[in-house]
Amino acid sequence: MKIKDIKKFSNAEKIILAEQLWDSVAKKEIELSDEIKNELDHRLQIIEEGKTEYYSWNDVKNHLKEIRK
Repeated sequence: MKIKDIKKFSNAEKIILAEQLWDSVAKKEIELSDEIKNELDHRLQIIEEGKTEYYSWNDVKNHLKEIRK
């Protein structure tokens, strides 16, 4: 199958195909560099310590609009 052939599928078939593709990747062990592992550990730590700020999607969109002016 070629990528351009995907247009022939219904939305339901595309979703099933995407799920099958994801499952085939998710079952494999993904190698992470030490740098990425350290960054993920750091992010988890600051979340657990309550030092993380969370923003709503509307806040993010408004911020992006402001910086693009």
